[in-house]
Amino acid sequence: QVHLVESGGGLVQAGGSVRLSCTASDLTFDRYAVGWFRQAPGKEREGVSCITSSTLNTYTADYGQGRFTISRDNAKNTVYLQMNGLKAEDTAMYYCAASSFACSLLPGGFDYWGQGTQVTVSS
Repeated sequence: QVHLVESGGGLVQAGGSVRLSCTASDLTFDRYAVGWFRQAPGKEREGVSCITSSTLNTYTADYGQGRFTISRDNAKNTVYLQMNGLKAEDTAMYYCAASSFACSLLPGGFDYWGQGTQVTVSS
């Protein structure tokens, strides 16, 4: 059974940084595009960033441009999301997801999802 496990969330002050990790088990990870999504209370899930499987192209939402960087280490079956310059509005549950098809900042089309890791930014 495939598992995606997120880690690295926590409480951080505004302007600070955090690095999230998404580790996969029982998955040929390097064949999957991996995306990060977030959901704040009362809001819809939205795309944060995505990285393709082989070409390592990346896509990041406008609000994350210049602040968020996605990367992957296929040898470790892990995708990272480095978030700098955090703002209170970045507070959300962050999820990673794997797609055998393509990268997207829309949540549909992803085959597997993790349980999420909470990031709380204090102002």
